[in-house]
Amino acid sequence: MNGENNSNDDSEIGSWKKKLIWSWILTIPIALIMLSERLFGFELIEMPYSVIVMLVLGFPVLFIFGYDTIKSGLRGFFTFYFNMDSLIALGTIVAYITGFLSLFDFIADYSGVAAMIMAFFTTGKYVEAKARGRASAEIMKLLQLGAKSSIVIRNGKEIEIPIDEVVVGDVMVVKPGDKISTDGVVVKGESSVDESMVTGESLPVDKKKNSLVIGATINQDGILYVKATKIGKDTFLAHIIDLVEEAQGSKIPIQKLADKITSVFVPSIIILSILAFLNWLIIFRDLSRAIGVAVSVLVIACPCALGLATPTALMVGSGMGAKRGILVRKGEAIQTMKEIKTVVFDKTGTITKGKPEVTDIYSKIKEDKLLEIAASLEKLSLHPIAHAIVVKANLKKYRKVTGFSVVRGKGVIGKIGSKEIAIGNRALMNDRKIKYSDFNSQIETFENSGKTVMIVSEDKKVIGVIAVADAVKDDSVEAIQRLNSLGYRTVMLTGDNERTARAIASQVGIKEVIANVLPEDKAKKVEELQKEGFVAFIGDGINDAPALKQSNVGIAMGTGTDIAIEAGDIVLAKGSLLGVVQSINLSKATFRKIKQNLFWAFAYNIVAIPLAVFGLLHPVIAEIAMALSSISVVTNANLLRRARVD
Repeated sequence: MNGENNSNDDSEIGSWKKKLIWSWILTIPIALIMLSERLFGFELIEMPYSVIVMLVLGFPVLFIFGYDTIKSGLRGFFTFYFNMDSLIALGTIVAYITGFLSLFDFIADYSGVAAMIMAFFTTGKYVEAKARGRASAEIMKLLQLGAKSSIVIRNGKEIEIPIDEVVVGDVMVVKPGDKISTDGVVVKGESSVDESMVTGESLPVDKKKNSLVIGATINQDGILYVKATKIGKDTFLAHIIDLVEEAQGSKIPIQKLADKITSVFVPSIIILSILAFLNWLIIFRDLSRAIGVAVSVLVIACPCALGLATPTALMVGSGMGAKRGILVRKGEAIQTMKEIKTVVFDKTGTITKGKPEVTDIYSKIKEDKLLEIAASLEKLSLHPIAHAIVVKANLKKYRKVTGFSVVRGKGVIGKIGSKEIAIGNRALMNDRKIKYSDFNSQIETFENSGKTVMIVSEDKKVIGVIAVADAVKDDSVEAIQRLNSLGYRTVMLTGDNERTARAIASQVGIKEVIANVLPEDKAKKVEELQKEGFVAFIGDGINDAPALKQSNVGIAMGTGTDIAIEAGDIVLAKGSLLGVVQSINLSKATFRKIKQNLFWAFAYNIVAIPLAVFGLLHPVIAEIAMALSSISVVTNANLLRRARVD
């Protein structure tokens, strides 16, 4: 089904692209014919042949490549619900008809303008189709996360089969570095599994017999034998995909504002145009003048300025954001961001760096010597905590280690020379009857701060402790303090444990913490918060995708997974939370410009339409006025660049 949807989206994008290309191939010659005298000082084609050529070239632009738009627009005249298509259809058809009337010297020719309006509109539709296509692409990326094949034991032998041939009850062999094929339970073996993509927990989770594992997570350093318990649509990954699909399309596009206005504006203009026509025909008995006045009213009310009011401001605002590493993927986020009341943060990779670092060392010997001993052993381990210690030590040469072994879930042991070294948690020390009471208060202090503590012993005597944690990003504290000072409610929503979550929240200034949240429940928690106002959610992992979609504005960290980035309405390319503050300021500034543009677009109509009704605007002047209104809207949008958003 997902593949079929993606195929349909690709087909739609391809269709609009072809319409766009052919529309401009035919419209560019029309523009040259219209402007030739101004550009070159002579007419490329003399009247009336130029009109005939423009009518011929314009016909496919309007009635072949613009057929869907014309059809949608004209439907409004039967359903009495008018949208932007109605304005485009009305404006282009009437302008096109003037070409035929001009051949009989009734009025001036606007057939070329009709083709140009439709060509611009088709370009916009192509961009819109591409945006929708990206939404389906994220579903495809989710599907690609899963393993493609699996090694299973059948008839006592290990065989590799495609993932769709795995059945419930199969025992899968998962080697170090392999993806776990599907959801299951460990029946044999011990290892640690990287579940960060699903739980948000930065450290691998130890697995042993009877432990539950999730499909698409990655096995680390031991062989696991996993009995498949769920396959296909029942798996965790499939459930995440369903949640993302369900939340898609739930947001109201910003264009609905313009559509609501046009649903009243268009019929009003049509009625006004008819009344103006009848007025001039009955009172002044001048058919040519009556048609000219009616066309002037329709041309002056053509939706160019209204159509440009929103996208030009969005374009400028998006450009300003891009320079600051704020990528606006969906225009409606600009409108919605200014209404946000609650800002919800994921923890791992969003507030924190997403990888463990050595944060504290407490030692009875020289710190450098403690790190040298610890790193020499940990260099032989694949565990992320071991890697953090090795990075901290930054040694050029390591001491020789013999008898090295990993004690699963507890630590490592080995010998340096004749001395036995043990590095691990309390459980390892207790197993080896090593006393660490002198270090108890320091260990508890570190653990209460949400840090993982590695105790280092030499010949059964503790010589120091090393605290490791997922460190907070340098600018997270400043960003959250600024949000708090601006009156926003800040909340941490994480799959991590309560103690670690509260420790990080306290460090950065977040007062509300919702911890131990399963990925499938994150969207539900966001939905609950939405009952009290608009919610922005900031995350970086696959587990955040449903919440990013559910929130009123999803903000993805550009340093996160492709899935999160595709699910976000706004992407912070630099991975800095200061981008959240900038996004809010940018939203407010941009939407102010959108409202100003809409005001000027309608103010121009309020002034110009009465002039047209009273016959004071020739259709050519109306055409120029319409162009000037568009220019004023674009100019005003560009003034947005002066706004301060940092």
